[in-house]
Amino acid sequence: MDSGVAKRFTLLGIFLYFGTLVSVQAETHSLYYIYTALSKPVNLPGIYDFTAMGLLDDREIDYYNSKEQKKIPKQDWMKEKLPQDYWEKGTQSRKSKEQWFNVNVNILMERMGHNKSDHVHILQWRHGCEIEKQGSEVTFSRGIDEYSYDGENFLSFDDKNSQWVAPAPAAVPTKRKWDNVPILNQYTKGYLEKECVDWLNKFREYGDKELRKQSAPEVRVFAKRATGNKNNLKLTCMATGFYPKDVTLVIRKYRTSLPDNEIESTGVRPNHDGTYQLRKSVKIAEDEKADYDCFVSHITLQEPIITKWDGKCSDCSGSLAIGVVIGIVISSVVFIVVAAVGIHFFKKKTNTAY
Repeated sequence: MDSGVAKRFTLLGIFLYFGTLVSVQAETHSLYYIYTALSKPVNLPGIYDFTAMGLLDDREIDYYNSKEQKKIPKQDWMKEKLPQDYWEKGTQSRKSKEQWFNVNVNILMERMGHNKSDHVHILQWRHGCEIEKQGSEVTFSRGIDEYSYDGENFLSFDDKNSQWVAPAPAAVPTKRKWDNVPILNQYTKGYLEKECVDWLNKFREYGDKELRKQSAPEVRVFAKRATGNKNNLKLTCMATGFYPKDVTLVIRKYRTSLPDNEIESTGVRPNHDGTYQLRKSVKIAEDEKADYDCFVSHITLQEPIITKWDGKCSDCSGSLAIGVVIGIVISSVVFIVVAAVGIHFFKKKTNTAY
């Protein structure tokens, strides 16, 4: 290959490894704050009327709830690097937002025709930013400022056009009210694109050593009978225990990547220890004799992991070894479901009432 062609491939940022095309992506980093308010107590351990948490690259960095009413650090480096008045001011800010949420969850219940005797209703707010880092260059990627009611999108900020978007009819009055205060939209855009990015970079600098800890993925490939069709198998590739969360996982047949429209993916999900997991599956014929493997690329790996399927089916032959793998997978999923209860209500600033 001449130098000109080589340079073009470098500029494209791609490479071909054993028949698999893998994109070379920039590092992505994020800072988000999630606030959750319940319409009434649920009397379950660990579930409070109001909670707030900060997440840096999906790691919890601070926390507040309506019982303790104190903003606390969740990372040692946050406690060490930030002065006491940061936490005192943060506590006052969280208390103020708690009052705002208590008022507005009731306003929304009335607007939705709900009442206190109904099921628990949930108002959430998520706001923050994402950046891309390539070498020493850092660029703003996107800002998010969105609210949800009972898990459904309610209101979100269009950063590009500096206006609010109301996917729910009940959110239209709020959109009109907030869009009629230009300084509010200017502040929101400025926070997402500048202040949030500054804090993200500052926090990453403070926690540099801890945040740079990396963990390589463990990869497993297994199959079981597909639901609803006894003649098909569901072949699954699982990568778990990796950090950071950017990963490439491909199911291949004869070392050729299968098309996306044939693949079912869980998306990247958190494990209990701060690492991540990802599973992808494809349906194949039970008597399939093709050569399938799982190709995984991650920043921690000098070369991709390629794990071949051994042709066995966990609930066809009763293999103990494969059964153990399935047990591990199920346990991981159960943990995720349980852990998600705390953030499940996810979807979603301002001191202006609805």
